[in-house]
Amino acid sequence: MRRSLGCLVPLVILAGAVWLLWPTLRGEWDRVRRAAAEAQRRAALLAAPAPTALPNPVPGAALTDTWGGARSQGRKHEGIDIFAKRNTPIRATTEGVVLNVGPNGLGGRTVMILGPGGQRHYYAHLERYPDLKSGDWVKAGDVVGTVGDSGNARGTPPHLHYGIYMAGGAINPYSLLRRGN
Repeated sequence: MRRSLGCLVPLVILAGAVWLLWPTLRGEWDRVRRAAAEAQRRAALLAAPAPTALPNPVPGAALTDTWGGARSQGRKHEGIDIFAKRNTPIRATTEGVVLNVGPNGLGGRTVMILGPGGQRHYYAHLERYPDLKSGDWVKAGDVVGTVGDSGNARGTPPHLHYGIYMAGGAINPYSLLRRGN
């Protein structure tokens, strides 16, 4: 009998410890499971083919190929400018995960979204953006900001600077947008 109790006591202690730690263990398991699902979702996004056509991020606005135009400090324009009324909604051209939201010197208020095929879609000179943060997922057509003139575009007519970047550098989005409209 004594020997049986000797084995039972550690089991009771172990059960009590599991019972006390269960909320922590379950929370950790849920966190690991969510992280694995997020990693799988990002891997699927990167493995998806890059789009061959894109919708206009400012529906109804005219598209002009401003790619390669001269810019200050000997730079070339790596995107296109889409002019529209201030505060016109800007829509995501693809699904993806938000890489960053916030100001930078040239683009002013910006949003960068990682899309299919690993392309990074850059929306700049925004007037404002919705409550987005790094890690948020967006669907094509979700509002990611409004047209403005922030950054080095201050004082110019309100417009969206839209650029697409890949590992090899920037690509001209104009033909993709023309095919999608």
